[in-house]
Amino acid sequence: MESRVLKFAAASLAAVFFSAAAPAFAGEPETNADGEMERRNRNALLGGGLLVGWYGATHWWKDGLTGNFRTAGEGWFGPDTYAGGADKMGHLFIGYAGTRLMARGFESLGNSPDEALWLGAATAFGTLLAIETVDGFSTKWRFSPEDLIMNAAGAGLGIFLERSPQLDRLLDFRMMYRPSRTGGSGFDPVGDYSGQTYLLVAKAAGVSAMNQSAPLRYLELAVGYGSRGYGDMPAAQRDRRIYVGVSLNLSGILDDTLFRQDRNSSAARATRMALEFFQVPGTAAALSTHSF
Repeated sequence: MESRVLKFAAASLAAVFFSAAAPAFAGEPETNADGEMERRNRNALLGGGLLVGWYGATHWWKDGLTGNFRTAGEGWFGPDTYAGGADKMGHLFIGYAGTRLMARGFESLGNSPDEALWLGAATAFGTLLAIETVDGFSTKWRFSPEDLIMNAAGAGLGIFLERSPQLDRLLDFRMMYRPSRTGGSGFDPVGDYSGQTYLLVAKAAGVSAMNQSAPLRYLELAVGYGSRGYGDMPAAQRDRRIYVGVSLNLSGILDDTLFRQDRNSSAARATRMALEFFQVPGTAAALSTHSF
């Protein structure tokens, strides 16, 4: 079965390609008249929409559409669900990362921060809603209420942290991927659920008192979730895991070492953006793991 999260991840990344790259490599946004700004926003939305529509028609819905709208209850985090809840965490993450990346992209086009945030959230969630809706009419797929709820929750989390700078300095929501033995297709960070771990990270650098100490500010407290052994593995080999551990603030370390001379360079900004959403394997260690 094709990865449901893969579909949404590909769509989200396709729709926000312009926004993911722009804030890292563009300079300060130009001041534009209202008409020019509307044109830029419209062109960005139209281009992303056409790209997603083309990809969907040639990959996801190539088996055709029906005249009936069909839904499927996939469950949440139960042991007998498709991926033990890892797919639902994936939808949460895609809604969250898509919202924040799009917001930065729209801001780089010249929108105000507030306008960019709401445009980003509406575009991220709207893209996912449109794909889920077409799935309901497709021959192969079904509309999943659970997926839609997690998409909305992810977008809401993105809005919340974008509007809460102090809390945003303290918390990150990241995905960590290490290829699993049950992945079956090599390096597949989106479809290999058994290799994914989703982490909510509290950064010492986000606490004023701790940020003053060079070694201490590189530490983080992480709480994570992942499922293992789902897919074609026997039920006895499947489990869901909750992690509590520590991780390294790799972005802070690189800022103080590799990028110390120019923290505003394109490479530094691009690296910080990537490390805000993805945890590099080997930089997090579990102090406690609960399997169930």
